[in-house]
Amino acid sequence: MFDFTILVASGGFASAVAVTLDLLDTAAFLAPRIGVATPTWRVLSLSDGPTQLSNGLSLNAKRLTRRTAPDASIWVVPGLATQSTVSTDARVLQSDALLAIKALKAQAGAGGVVAASCSAVFLLQAAGLLKDKKATTTWWLAPHLQSIEPRCSVDANRLVVCDGKVWTAGAAFAQTDLMLQLLRARFGAGLADAVSRVLLIDGREAQAPYIVPTMLANGNALIAKLSQQIEAALPQTPSVGEMAAALCISERTLTRRVRAATGKSTSALIQFVRLKRARLLLETSRMSVEQVAEQVGYRDATALRRLMRKVLAATPRQFRQINN
Repeated sequence: MFDFTILVASGGFASAVAVTLDLLDTAAFLAPRIGVATPTWRVLSLSDGPTQLSNGLSLNAKRLTRRTAPDASIWVVPGLATQSTVSTDARVLQSDALLAIKALKAQAGAGGVVAASCSAVFLLQAAGLLKDKKATTTWWLAPHLQSIEPRCSVDANRLVVCDGKVWTAGAAFAQTDLMLQLLRARFGAGLADAVSRVLLIDGREAQAPYIVPTMLANGNALIAKLSQQIEAALPQTPSVGEMAAALCISERTLTRRVRAATGKSTSALIQFVRLKRARLLLETSRMSVEQVAEQVGYRDATALRRLMRKVLAATPRQFRQINN
């Protein structure tokens, strides 16, 4: 019996596949030395012959077939390396993806655990496994996932989300965090922490610090304009009503359009732009935290610290660069 089944798709992120196998290999090396069971795994390709990954790399693996039965292993799909909503939707409809969707649905239907990161999360959605679940995905695709699966609660800020037997992770390198969490769940904290130390993997809690507001909208001109308007007004912040009036639309229409583009409220967008500006000032200036808070319109440094911890899962000190 295997502990993990890794499904590898043609064109997938070579880095995500490689880090998955390196983490498992390191875990297998360390397990006997810390007195825990040794992880086992298999790699199944979604296509015949060598599986071509991103950047010209390839991988030889046994092929997933319609006869491959569900089992007690954790089925994991690294990211598919799609960069937009259009390419993601098209990728999910390809024949190898349809085979994976059917297999993942069968695995979950048999009570098994399934996991995916980045755009591969859309395979879980297509299999109907995200309904009434909490999930995450790469942050610039999160609004699209929310729109096509309204019964799923999509949290773009999270790196890894576990809801029952369904695990999801954020952008491509969140595959690292996903595998560490799966190792922790299957074999305990000792093995996961040992792998993290040996491979020098720093603990991360969220992908929120890496989100760029304008990219979150996938090139949406309205969000780009609003983000610029908010940043230009700092330390004052325009109200939702003022922003709507400047566009000659109602607050309700503005809120609807912002949520459709980003998956967030207009107030959340304002807050996010302020925090993004605060982070830039912390990283590039000698301003005190109190001065930064004033520059982005917060009453005091305590409010800025609290919001950074809540939204970005980090403190101002973590963004402060040492100036020589």
